[in-house]
Amino acid sequence: MTRRACTHCSTSFARTTTRGWTMMLNDRIRSLSTLQGALRKAETHLSGLPADTPYSEFHHRFQELGLEKGWGDCAQRASETIHLLLDLLEAPDPSSLEKFLGTIPMVFNVVILSPHGYFAQANVLGYPDTGGQIVYILDQVRAMENEMLLRIKQQGLDITPKILIVTRLLPDAHGTTCGQRLEKVLGTEHTHILRVPFKTEDGIVRKWISRFEVWPYLEAYTDDVAHEIAGELQATPDLIIGNYSDGNLVACLLAHKLGVTHCTIAHALEKTKYPNSDLYWKKFEDHYHFSCQFTADLIAMNHADFIITSTFQEIAGNKDTVGQYESHMAFTMPGLYRVVHGIDVFDPKFNIVSPGADMSIYFPYTEQQKRLTSLHTEIEELLFSDVENAEHKFVLKDKKKPIIFSMARLDRVKNMTGLVEMYGRNPRLQELVNLVVVCGDHGKVSKDKEEQAEFKKMFDLIEQYNLIGHIRWISAQMNRVRNGELYRYICDMKGAFVQPAFYEAFGLTVIEAMTCGLPTFATAYGGPAEIIVHGVSGYHIDPYQNDKASALLVDFFGKCQEDPSHWNKISQGGLQRIEEKYTWKLYSERLMTLSGVYGFWKYVSNLDRRETRRYLEMLYALKYRKMAATVPLAVEGETSGK
Repeated sequence: MTRRACTHCSTSFARTTTRGWTMMLNDRIRSLSTLQGALRKAETHLSGLPADTPYSEFHHRFQELGLEKGWGDCAQRASETIHLLLDLLEAPDPSSLEKFLGTIPMVFNVVILSPHGYFAQANVLGYPDTGGQIVYILDQVRAMENEMLLRIKQQGLDITPKILIVTRLLPDAHGTTCGQRLEKVLGTEHTHILRVPFKTEDGIVRKWISRFEVWPYLEAYTDDVAHEIAGELQATPDLIIGNYSDGNLVACLLAHKLGVTHCTIAHALEKTKYPNSDLYWKKFEDHYHFSCQFTADLIAMNHADFIITSTFQEIAGNKDTVGQYESHMAFTMPGLYRVVHGIDVFDPKFNIVSPGADMSIYFPYTEQQKRLTSLHTEIEELLFSDVENAEHKFVLKDKKKPIIFSMARLDRVKNMTGLVEMYGRNPRLQELVNLVVVCGDHGKVSKDKEEQAEFKKMFDLIEQYNLIGHIRWISAQMNRVRNGELYRYICDMKGAFVQPAFYEAFGLTVIEAMTCGLPTFATAYGGPAEIIVHGVSGYHIDPYQNDKASALLVDFFGKCQEDPSHWNKISQGGLQRIEEKYTWKLYSERLMTLSGVYGFWKYVSNLDRRETRRYLEMLYALKYRKMAATVPLAVEGETSGK
């Protein structure tokens, strides 16, 4: 870090205004030497005051010196901020700068983009294109709002922050709130879901559209979103965060248009989930339109001011697997284009900020006073009733055995059918434990073709391995509160959670299970390999080697039969791992600090990457826009889904 950067930080940048209010410095500060003199006088003045003296009692003296609100809500905090800045001016170093930028007021209005899917707070988790990303964002905004309110208070400001989750409005909402334009997020005061519809020349598009088919709508959607957020915020956002490929592209276009700090969160880059999807893109094109998606990913990840990943695996993989971003460094789509330098995984804009689970819902099974025992009758009905209906199929014969439990979307990559096959191929595992899977919806025919195929495969496997009496197949459960108690109930039975995906970018269900104290076995491909320390806080399994995975489960439950303390040891190991690394409090603190750091560099640096941005504009105009135009528009009345 240079002294020049520090000078920018302490003079022009710290004079940030929001909604017409001057903060940090006023016009009396016109040079670095004036600032240093004012800070020393302020420090001397504060040293004679009690630490808890409120800002209101020394603000007149501050204004005389050229200092405005934002240094702190009391004498001690203002003194700490001033001392930190004086240190920076005299002996600048990166860690002090980061700490200072995390202290000063910068982020008050945040827009979070997630256009595809059914985005709501209830009754959507079993629908196509919904799942972990929705849970992530809802938990994220609650933690962010709390952290923003705390920082604003500590800064001594009286400002109301606003967070908008922008998603698609679906007139055909199917009993959800997805047709509602504005919806307050539960557990927050200043956060709302803002829904904006897709439009064509024929008007509003009413039905759901697969995440692989949204590309022709996004440019016009961006313009509509810009208009809607201007009306809601009555200000320009300070930070725009994109989620998944479509949200990242819209966030990129919006941030470019408004000159706002832009953060990208991939959640999943499909390129690593579908092997050779670049070389054989033409084979996949009619179903997945990867030409649009991979181009959108390249544009968004290179435009972003900073990138958030949940694990190191997403960036650079490990010795056996390629990272999600790493796979975009160089690749070829024959007949379309060749990428020679798609992304630099060593770029400092990459940051690992791991999410957690909602601690009000997911908490250890040992916290008996918080347990939701009133739900146990419903949970026992769900697991053990002798009736088959639209919510659950097949009946467990021996209801006292421990349970292997898994919950995910019913698609190929999540590999729920692979778990059933693994269980079916191991008679010893069937002797030791029952299998309970939560996925799909028995009450309706899926619109998603991949899900339809997995449904058929699941029934075929249950018949092939004669699993009736050993398996319970439950429809997707949308009640998160009950799901939390379901994890804990399976802890009571000394069961385990298994996440068998072929690839998992992060693995929120893994975090949820471990937070409840449930021993967890999860895929070695992707984030779970980093979340779990093998043999200490859980176990890694290879979804491509079913026999080895089932043998690991047999070994675990065999040891638990011989020594019940073994189950407790792994359970406690998981809980300790969560407490150390995977909480929303840690996440929100880090994200707000990073927003300050990268917002600062965007503001003061002359190196605004003009050449890169011009290239991205060209790539968008000459490649992406033409490819998006070839994706068929949805026809009302027809089913959508690949």
